[in-house]
Amino acid sequence: MNVDETRPEGQLVLVATPLGNLGDLSPRALEFFRRADVIYCEDTRHSRVLFSANGIASGGRLQALHEHNEVAQSEHVVTRVREGQLVVLISDAGTPGISDPGTRVVAAVAAAGLRVSTAPGPSAVVAALSISGLPTERFIMEGFFPRKANDRARLVASWAEEERTIVFYESPQRLAGVLSELAQTFPDRRVAVVRELTKLHEEVIRGTTREVAAVLEQRVILGEIVVVLEGGEPVIDVDDELVRRALREQFSSGVSTRDAVDFVSETLGASHRVVYQMALEVKKDATS
Repeated sequence: MNVDETRPEGQLVLVATPLGNLGDLSPRALEFFRRADVIYCEDTRHSRVLFSANGIASGGRLQALHEHNEVAQSEHVVTRVREGQLVVLISDAGTPGISDPGTRVVAAVAAAGLRVSTAPGPSAVVAALSISGLPTERFIMEGFFPRKANDRARLVASWAEEERTIVFYESPQRLAGVLSELAQTFPDRRVAVVRELTKLHEEVIRGTTREVAAVLEQRVILGEIVVVLEGGEPVIDVDDELVRRALREQFSSGVSTRDAVDFVSETLGASHRVVYQMALEVKKDATS
């Protein structure tokens, strides 16, 4: 174990905590909990349960640090680290700073030229991605799906040509509606809805967005949710005139717009969205 026994200088340590199963707390994390001068956490009541379950006295070491007081508390953290204290930062579950408070604290301590370290461990993002069955080599994390319609529309539009796997959080109450929206835009993209990671009722619902949306219409979903969405196909730069010529040939054969777009997009490897726009232009030119 690489805990510094002499501790010649203070440091801030971000410690990952279990998503649900308390057995996922690492021995190194426990050692930091025992040795810490102060532990900053989102909810002191929640953290006391974690400490009690592991036989560790928290005493007066627990201090609240959440989204509403993170800026103010960052100053106190910097002062403590500068004084030589071992300061631990945890969130209610998972890794601090990953869609949880922590980023501003780390930035403040680092900017002060002080030491920041980590006891890595559970992360809902990585855990969900790893069991999704979708590509893991390249991915993006979008945090929580937007609540406002305009924000959602802009985000989903940006995913049209996003080739990386997409991970985001959603509440169980809004999940069905979100999957319905995604099914309208990306009906054939694969998706994995991961809920209650490491807990008794852990479940992964896999399929296309259209299939999973249909499942969610018939079920009541509870618990913590992570959604993993397949990225789009690589966009190949294709000559516009070649695309238009292929579309005209399809239309001359009596093919519907949808089938023509699907065929040309797949055959030429061009963006479905771009081909659809060109199809509308070709049909307009043909009737004018």
